[in-house]
Order: sequence, then structure tokens, then C-alpha cells
Amino acid sequence: MSSVQSQQEQLSQSDPSPSPNSCSSFELIDMDAGSLYEPVSPHWFYCKIIDSKETWIPFNSEDSQQLEEAYSSGKDCNGRVVPTDGGRYDVHLGERMRYAVYWDELASEVRRCTWFYKGDKDNKYVPYSESFSQVLEETYMLAVTLDEWKKKLESPNREIIILHNPKLMVHYQPVAGSDEWGSTPTEQGRPRTVKRGVENISVDIHCGEPLQIDHLVFVVHGIGPACDLRFRSIVQCVNDFRSVSLNLLQTHFKKAQENQQIGRVEFLPVNWHSPLHSTGVDVDLQRITLPSINRLRHFTNDTILDVFFYNSPTYCQTIVDTVASEMNRIYTLFLQRNPDFKGGVSIAGHSLGSLILFDILTNQKDSLGDIDSEKDSLNIVMDQGDTPSIEEDLKKLHLSEFFDIFKKEKVDKEALALCTDRDLQEMGIPLGPRKKILNYFSTRKNSVGINRPAPQSASGANIGKESEFCSRSSTRNDDYLDVGIGQVSVKYPRLIYKPEIFFAFGSPIGMFLTVRGLKRIDPNYRFPTCKGFFNIYHPFDPVAYRIEPMVVPGVEFDPMLIPHHKGRKRMHLELREGLTRMSMDLKNNLLGSLRMAWKSFTRAPYPALQASETAEETEAEPESTSEKSSDVNTEETSVVVKEEVLPINVGMLNGGQRIDYVLQEKPIESFNEYLFALQSHLCYWESEDTVLLVLKEIYQTQGIFLDQPLQ
Repeated sequence: MSSVQSQQEQLSQSDPSPSPNSCSSFELIDMDAGSLYEPVSPHWFYCKIIDSKETWIPFNSEDSQQLEEAYSSGKDCNGRVVPTDGGRYDVHLGERMRYAVYWDELASEVRRCTWFYKGDKDNKYVPYSESFSQVLEETYMLAVTLDEWKKKLESPNREIIILHNPKLMVHYQPVAGSDEWGSTPTEQGRPRTVKRGVENISVDIHCGEPLQIDHLVFVVHGIGPACDLRFRSIVQCVNDFRSVSLNLLQTHFKKAQENQQIGRVEFLPVNWHSPLHSTGVDVDLQRITLPSINRLRHFTNDTILDVFFYNSPTYCQTIVDTVASEMNRIYTLFLQRNPDFKGGVSIAGHSLGSLILFDILTNQKDSLGDIDSEKDSLNIVMDQGDTPSIEEDLKKLHLSEFFDIFKKEKVDKEALALCTDRDLQEMGIPLGPRKKILNYFSTRKNSVGINRPAPQSASGANIGKESEFCSRSSTRNDDYLDVGIGQVSVKYPRLIYKPEIFFAFGSPIGMFLTVRGLKRIDPNYRFPTCKGFFNIYHPFDPVAYRIEPMVVPGVEFDPMLIPHHKGRKRMHLELREGLTRMSMDLKNNLLGSLRMAWKSFTRAPYPALQASETAEETEAEPESTSEKSSDVNTEETSVVVKEEVLPINVGMLNGGQRIDYVLQEKPIESFNEYLFALQSHLCYWESEDTVLLVLKEIYQTQGIFLDQPLQ
């Protein structure tokens, strides 16, 4: 305390009194001499680099309280770790650093903040260092206690802070060259406001997240490292998705929250782009990239080429291994940090990420017996490692005694499909068993697709011939093809959990399956380990494709319209439907009136003796004309009625429910579809309608529904 007093005395002696112009207004403030000192309440902040600038962001109120309790506990802070942000970050209290738990991210500085000053450009308040804030607080305490103001302090950057009174404290930043001219910082510096306590600055401090986690969702990104128009990473976009979900839980699941039936849904990002491009492929591409239009070529190498990487056997294996291993690793770590978690797990993919998840789910197996019987009955081909073993096939042929020969020669299913009669003869297998084996495996190769040259079919070289051939040679379901046709020949890893629902955002799955040669998906097919599948897209998304027409190709019907999160259709859609309905009614009435007028005009004159017959006919004709007009109306509106009334069977891929769900475009987007095409592909992260559909389907599996059903 004495050091602070001596520092203040030196500053007061060396610095002349402020000029009347700068301090006369200060004297007019009514001072409360008998005011009592109250300690400042600290709040914890962390620093993030945003747009190459340091930005201090406050922890939510619960996290800040936990950090303060750990700081004030009296124990040594070294080694103390406090989980924050719903357990996604750990704060090492002694180091004053914040580390991400589930993904790689630069560590950020943490600070216990009490005093702030306004920044230069963005007018946001910046906290002083903890040591200097303590000096400011001690000076403030003396000024309040002794009622002696106009205290001056020098910051570590040799800048002057003057405490004029409790309501006016100023930070003077000297202008360059002030010392050479001999002028004081008070006269030539630019003043910046100083505030004490976080309650006196304009900053949004959110409440904490519910501790209870009901469901876990893994989110896989698409091509490139950026996920939206602001070039943000998957971590930042998922943070937005999570924030929107927390707000919607408070507004649309209010009753369930009040009854403590629900907590929250945790969304965790899965990054596969960085591991893929750390394999050295970027260096190889750079050597062959032309020097012209350098930025565009770099963007292409970093983003669009991810699609071609996924069609390459080498890099496709890297991608699927990275996605599956990351989800397994994060899931294991999540259970370690949340041992009481009893909820389910779902997965979501955006753009190419949804195709990666689709292929991984297609090649999962529930159990050996179940998946084999399901694959035989539905004509679905999985990965080579998931097909029945040679021993099981030989057992079906009653040729188990020859299994030791194949084992000795190290012949697996793929090698056996390439063997000829001469090869089997050289292995010592008699003529009869040879013919049975060759006939059995040649039939399975043609009907199911074993050993189909995947790279050629993936590139489109043999798609037409292959799809036509497979549809003819299929033994059970001639109209259906296996889902695995055209997939790159890789070993698909297994997930250590069974996802409940698969959400696809802006997904090109339908296009890739068609290009691979798939004409139709068996209506009885379902994912081996996942019950639900929702294909969610914006109507102007240029990358999105439908799935339902591949299940029911002979029926034309619209996708399910996702309700607006406020419980109504958007105004311009209602207006458009109203005008369409009005025009249909006017058209039908006009046609009916014209038809009646034409019949009365062209009717031949009848004799007087036939007046009774004419009356009878005229009485009957309106009935017939009304019947005909009603027939016309029913024919014209049959499509609408069928869509609204008759249920549509879209197979079992989503447990019998609809698969395709389309968002409602905004009014400004409807003016120009092409202008908002790219934005439409990246709109899902902040879309309340998308998040609400995800929450609704997740909580329905737990028997919890919205407060009011949306229409």
C-alpha cells in the first residue's frame, strides 16, 4: 500500500494541475463524501484472435463463478483444471490458459478481469492485466475511503490513468512526439474511458448451459476447411448450431425444461480436412499446379479437389478412417468426461460429409448373422470384410472339407473370385467340387457385385453397361440394385456405437448414387445400425439432391415442407399458395360457365309436344354438367388431394417416415434463385427451422414433444 501512495505522490508533484477547460465539468459533479467502499466483483474472460485482432470474450456466468470459486478456494492454482463451456474446454487455472478438449485449437489466454478501458477502433472494452487492475483497485479504494480524487497512475505501457471521481475515470494515450515538445500527456493525449466492474461495460454475458446432456450429435463438414461465407471453421459453425439449439429449447420445449425432463443436446464437430491435407498431397499438387490465377488454383486444390480425393481409393481410405476414428475417439473421450451419460448418439453431415457418413453407415454391420441374412434378402452388398466368409460359403455347398486347402493357400473371397478351373485343379480340388465352387461364386459375383471394378464404375466408365447388366442378372429383386455399387474399394471401419438418426444437410447423396449406377433403392432397405435418415435441404441449394424418388421412382410427389420455427408458413409462400388456389377456382368456374352457355346455345329447338321431355332433360342436364365439372375439378386437384390425404410409402430407410425435407426460402431469396444459390448451400448452421427439426426428431425418440405442434 505504501508503494502505491508514494507512486501517487510522485505523479501529483510532477504533473501540473489540469487546465480549467478539461476539468471544470468534473468539478460540477456532486460528490458523495460519505460513500463507502465496496470491493469490485470480478468476471473471467478469455482472449481469441478474430480477424487478426485480439478479442476478449466473457465466460458465461456459471463458468465465471466456478473459476472464481476455484481461484478463491485458497488452494494452489497450479494444476487446477476447471471445465468450461459445457465441458468442451478446460481452463488450467495456474497457467491462465484455455484448451479445447475434443478438437485441435490454439490455446487462449484467460484473465480475471475487474478494470477495463475502451479500445481504439472497435469501441469494445479491453481488460487491464490482473496485476495492474489490482493497483487500480487499491488506488480507487484509497480515493473512496479518503475522499481524495484526481489520482494519477502510470500503466505498464507508460500511459496515464486519472481517477477524477467515481463516475469519471480516463485513460490518456500519449501521442507520438509529445515528450520532444515538452507537452504533458493530459493536454495532448487522446482520452479513453475507464470502467470498473463488468456490470458497467456493454457486454453480453450468457447464462450457463444445462448440465444434463440428453443426446450427442457428431457433425461432419463438407469440402474445404471453411464451412460458410465468412470462411469460418467447422468448430465455429457448430458453435452457432449449438447456440441456436439452446435458444430453441427454451422457447419450444419450455414445459419439458420446467419439468426437468430435458437438458440439452451436445453437438461436436468432426474434422477430416486437416488430416487429409497433412498427408503431403498439398506439396505434390503444388508441384504440378500452374502459376497463373494462383488464388483460384489454390482455392481449387484446397476445396473442390476433396470430391476427387473421395473417389480415389488411396485418399478415400484416409477420409473414412479419419471420420470414423475421430467419431470413435471423441465418443470414448466424451464418456470418460461424462460417466453418467445415458443418452443416444446421432450423426449429421453437410455436403460431402453426408456422403461420407452414408457410405460408412451402409457398410456397418449390426451382428454377423443378422447382417448376412439381411444382405442376402435385400441384395445389399457391403464391404468385402463384411461379406460371408469362405468357410460359411463352403458350408452352404457342403464342401467344408476343402476349407483347409484354401486356408493353406491363403485364398480369401476376393482371390477366389479370380480363380479359374485350372487354379482349383492345381490346388487338388476334384472336378465336381470345382464346378460347384466356380458356379456359386460366379453367380454371386454377377448378382451381388463382388469384385466389381470400383474405380472404373466410380468414374463413370462402365456405369451404363454395369447398371443394365446387374438389373438383369439379379436373382431375387430384378428392379433393385445394391446400394454399394460403384463405391470405392476400401475397408470401411466400424463405429463403436449405433447412431439413432442420420441428418444430411445439403446432401449430394442422390446424385452420387445415380452416377455410381444405382437406379433404385430397395424400399425394404435400411441402414444396418441406424434407424432414421433425414435429407434436409434448401430449395435453391445447387449441391442438394432428393432421395425419395430413388425409392419410389414411379410416383411424383413433393418433399415435406419444414415448418417455420414460429409456427406458420412464410408470408410470401402463403400469398403464393392463396393466389394459385384462387386462380384454380376462377379457372374451374369459368370453364363450367362457358360449357353451360355453349350447350344452351347449340341446343336444337323442340316441338311443343316434347315440352315435358325437354323439361326432364333440362333438369337432368345440370346434374350431369355439375358431375362433369366436378370430375374436371377432381382431376385437376387430384394431385393436391393425394399429397395431403393419401400417405406415401417411401420405404424403410427412415423407418417408414418421409426422408426428404425442404426448407422455406426467405422472401428476399425468392426474387433471384441464382443470386442466393451459394448462400443457400451454407445456410444450415444458423437456420432455426433446421435446428428445430433436428431437436424435434431427437426428442421424439425419448417421448418428448414440442409445446405446440408447428403447422
